[in-house]
Amino acid sequence: MPSAPLATVSTPPAEATPPAEDTVDWTARLISPDDDFAGAPLLRTEFTLEPGHGPVTAAVLHATAHGVFEAHLNGARVGDDVLSPGWSSYEWRLRYRSYDVTDLLAVGEDPAPIVLGLALGNGWYRGRLGWSGGRDYYGDELGALAQLEITYADGHGQRVVTDTDWRAGPSAVTANDLYDGQDVDARLASDDWLRPGFAADGWVGVHVGERDLTTLEPYSSPPVRRVGERVPERIWTSPSGRTLVDFGQNLVGWVRFTVQGPAGSVITLRHAEVLEHEELGTRPLRSAKATDRLTLSGDEDFFEPTLTFHGFRYLEVDGWPGGLTADDLTAVVVSTDLERIGTFECSDELLNRLHRNVVWGARGNFVDVPTDCPQRDERLGWTGDLAAFAPTAVYLFDSSDFLRDWLRDLDAEQRHADGMVPFVVPDVLKYLEHPPEFPAPDSTAVWSDAAVWVTWAVYQAYGDVSVLSDAYGAMAAHVRRVASKVSPTGLWDTGFQFGDWLDPTAPPEDAARAKADPGVVATACLVRSADLVAESARLLGRDEDATFFADLAARTRAAFVEHYVLDDGTLRSDAVTVYALAIVFGVLDEAQTARAGDRLAALVAEGGHHIQTGFAGTPFVTDALTLTGHLDDAYRLLLQTECPSWLYPVTMDATTIWERWDSMLPDGTINPGEMTSFNHYALGAVADWMHRTIGGIAPAEPGYRRVRVAPRPGGGIVWARSSLQTPYGEVAVSWTDGPDGLTLDIEVPDGVTADVELPGGPVAELSAGAHHLEPVPAG
Repeated sequence: MPSAPLATVSTPPAEATPPAEDTVDWTARLISPDDDFAGAPLLRTEFTLEPGHGPVTAAVLHATAHGVFEAHLNGARVGDDVLSPGWSSYEWRLRYRSYDVTDLLAVGEDPAPIVLGLALGNGWYRGRLGWSGGRDYYGDELGALAQLEITYADGHGQRVVTDTDWRAGPSAVTANDLYDGQDVDARLASDDWLRPGFAADGWVGVHVGERDLTTLEPYSSPPVRRVGERVPERIWTSPSGRTLVDFGQNLVGWVRFTVQGPAGSVITLRHAEVLEHEELGTRPLRSAKATDRLTLSGDEDFFEPTLTFHGFRYLEVDGWPGGLTADDLTAVVVSTDLERIGTFECSDELLNRLHRNVVWGARGNFVDVPTDCPQRDERLGWTGDLAAFAPTAVYLFDSSDFLRDWLRDLDAEQRHADGMVPFVVPDVLKYLEHPPEFPAPDSTAVWSDAAVWVTWAVYQAYGDVSVLSDAYGAMAAHVRRVASKVSPTGLWDTGFQFGDWLDPTAPPEDAARAKADPGVVATACLVRSADLVAESARLLGRDEDATFFADLAARTRAAFVEHYVLDDGTLRSDAVTVYALAIVFGVLDEAQTARAGDRLAALVAEGGHHIQTGFAGTPFVTDALTLTGHLDDAYRLLLQTECPSWLYPVTMDATTIWERWDSMLPDGTINPGEMTSFNHYALGAVADWMHRTIGGIAPAEPGYRRVRVAPRPGGGIVWARSSLQTPYGEVAVSWTDGPDGLTLDIEVPDGVTADVELPGGPVAELSAGAHHLEPVPAG
């Protein structure tokens, strides 16, 4: 039988070519089907090429949707993107994709009809979002908007647009939701709707929907694509008699297969990240069903559920006809298609596994929006997670356009919330009824600081000052808003704070009950954000603002020292996180910093070099130890394998970063807390320290025009290799620590200067080229 709609086709896809700016003269209108058709309608129109103008020399299809769409032209799938147009702050910006489809219309002056078709699904626009079970937050109707621009040899133009002449009909998809999965009835599958002259029995008309065309924006971020595949590593029967499949890697995407079986029989796929008691561990999914179903036609059926995605390593298969083998199933990895630019490897294989887990965690959570997790009934763009992880993200991937696109949504949400940066972007929480135990949204340290910290990370990595000018309004508005909320003491100790979220000492049911005083955490964060906005203002020539924010940072420092530095030199709450933030954010003077470093090292040692930090402290604790002369403690903390630690999950066969330090308990049972994700990148922020301190690569100037090469060996690691594709070319560093000292090889691209700082030695300046440094004392 023909392959089902919304499936891969063999015709090479048209490449998407988003314009540099929005120059589309929109005459198309958003159209919605008169019948919803189970949330997966098909839309089509027929047209002919206009004769007498020669062959088609150029054709571009601009398309978007309320929901998600896949476009078809002249019988072929357009583009290789999936889940377009993704999730943006739909109220104020809806992105569209632009595809070069010239090759699909290279038919000479053939007058035969051509079909332009669009297949829709619920996606983020109308599907379930959040943990309360609600949907339709942005609208209750699916819709599509498309404009095909055709240019002929003589310069004549033809335009095919969505309007009320289009028709709508059913697909083989009978249910679709990002959280719950997708159902397909292969008995209904047909490609006939893509052929000219289709009878369209049972099809209905369309009507014009509501969409302000001025809110349409071209894509600036790379699209979501299929970026990899995996085959089963093991298939077996569980104690309860279930057929289980292990793909060997916690990934994000779906399972694809071709199968033949009795007509009307159903194959059911349930997805989960882990096993518990030798069965599929579905409790962490909460209400997300994460289940796909295919009803067989009796012929050979192809199945690829592209209107959903799952976070999973394990699969439970029910109803498979005959014996299931590894050749039958393929796991398709889906992610925003970001170029990998940074690498890291060292002599410690557990650290290498940790680093690979960080990479997989980023890949799985960068599905159009940088999310907290990809599997349960959440998958939201939590600002605090990205604030922690952005410096790691910008090293691993060329994520500039991806993050800048997200910052546009942050700006849009903030402008409509009195300057408040929400907890999640896009902010669907504003539509949810807040449970009594959940705080009313307000400016919150780390989370709201994402407006500043993410922007600064992008600027440091890629050196493009326009990211500061584009985001400056959001950065400044956030800090001004916080400045209006400080108490008379000058401290940010008012209102709700997430604080050091998921401190391992916090009880499973109350992740905010950390040891670190939330006021200390928030006030330190205000110092950092005010400093960064002051520096941004200076770079942008906003001298008055630079003075204002620098003065705010100075006042906040003074208030912090007055109220939080105790007489014995300790900090209020005497927690690892408060020392880490105070040191790294430059809150203390030189003598206070030295004392804080010693106290931090003592606390880390007293804790047996186990993790004692959550989302706020974890990105900074190893840096704080390193900056204050306690490198050995930083390595011992990093290399700890007992829970809680970065490597404990690795010893438990984790293949991504966990949400909790003990998401899985040592006995193999799942943490009893309601929030338990096994793919949550925030705590993987330590990779940033690994890149700079073990790998030895850091920007000495934004964008790596000058690069700092300063590896600091320790922890028994005897070699490391790292590389980074900077805006000027690849920087590569390789070192070996042997009996005679440290041997270092460096590759510096043209136009870049390297400041090389080896342990115990002076700083050396190297120009472009390959450099080999003979052993020097390791220090």
